[in-house]
Amino acid sequence: MPRTYTLSDFDFALPAELIAQHPAAERSASRLLDGTGTAPVDRVFRELPSLLSPGDLLVFNDTRVIKARLHGAKATGGSVEALVERVLPGHEVLAHLRASKSPKPGSLVRFAGAFDAEVLGRGGPDGGLFHLRFPDDPLALLDRHGHVPLPPYIAHPDTPDDERRYQTVFADKPGAVAAPTAALHFDEALLAALRERGVDTANVTLHVGAGTFQPVRTENLAEHRMHSEWFEVPTATVEAIGRTQAAGRHVVSVGTTTLRALESAARTGALCAGSAETDIFITPGYGFRVVDRLVTNFHLPKSTLMMLVSAFAGYEHVMALYGHAIAQRYRFFSYGDAMLLERRAP
Repeated sequence: MPRTYTLSDFDFALPAELIAQHPAAERSASRLLDGTGTAPVDRVFRELPSLLSPGDLLVFNDTRVIKARLHGAKATGGSVEALVERVLPGHEVLAHLRASKSPKPGSLVRFAGAFDAEVLGRGGPDGGLFHLRFPDDPLALLDRHGHVPLPPYIAHPDTPDDERRYQTVFADKPGAVAAPTAALHFDEALLAALRERGVDTANVTLHVGAGTFQPVRTENLAEHRMHSEWFEVPTATVEAIGRTQAAGRHVVSVGTTTLRALESAARTGALCAGSAETDIFITPGYGFRVVDRLVTNFHLPKSTLMMLVSAFAGYEHVMALYGHAIAQRYRFFSYGDAMLLERRAP
C-alpha cells in the first residue's frame, strides 16, 4: 500500500536567521545543493552548466513581476493596502485588500495620493478578491505608483535594489505578483556559459499569484484547495521538448512554476501548446509526464511546494536534503539558495 501523507509530514524546524532577507551579491554566486545523487553535494550556482549535458533543455518562466502593492485610503480616511492579483480588460483588476473595514461597492479608494479606484464588488474564483476599476491602464499606474510585492517573510520595505533583484534577467510578460525565484540565480554570464555548453533553452509563462504563499490549513491534504494561476505553453516549447525527449536528453524545469505549467499542459497525456488556468496540486504519488530535473529554491515548511518537490525527488530524499541544507546554513526562500533535483519513480 502506498503511504498516505498528511500536512505534518512536511513540517521541519527552520532557524529564522536562515530566511534570506536580501539576495546574494551576485546572482550566480548563490549556493547550489546538488541533490541528483544519493548523497548531497555542496556547489555554487554558476557550476550548473557542468551538471548538464549538451542537448539538455532548460525551460524558464518568462513572467514579469509587476509592482502590485499599493497603499491608499478610503474616503473616510481609513488606510487600505492592496495587492493586485490579476489585471483584467477594461482597466479593471482583482486585488486583495487589507483595511479595518472593507470598502463598499461604489466607493472610491485613493491610491498613492495619485488616482482613485472604484470598488465594483467582490470577484475571483471564490469571491475572496475585490474587483476594482482603475482610471487608466493598470500596468502603467502600478509601474508608476506601486511597490515591489516582496513575500511576507521578507521584513524590509522594498528598495530600488529589490526592484532589480526580485525580477529575472529575462522577465518579459508582465502579470506575476511573486517572482519565479529559482530563475533569479541566472545572470547573462551563466546564460552564455549554458549556450557554450550546448544546453538549449525554452520558455513558458505562468503568472505567479499571491496564493503561492497561501498556507495549507488541513491535515488531510485531499481537503486543500489550490489557488488558480494563468499559464501559457508556446508551440515552440512543445516542439523543443519533443526534440529533447527524442534525443534522450533531460528536460530541466527552472522552478516549480515552470514545472506546474508543463505538467498542467500534459494532464490529458501528450504535452499540448496553449493557455489555460491551472490549479494543479502535486503531492507524492503523482506521475510526472514532462520534467526530468528541477532547479528550485528551498520552500516553506508545510507548503504545497514542499509537497511538490517531495513528489518529484522522493519524500525521504528531499527531507534528508533539507536537513543537510539547514545543517550547512543554506539560505532559504525567495532570496535564498537553490537545489538541483532529479525525478525519482513514485
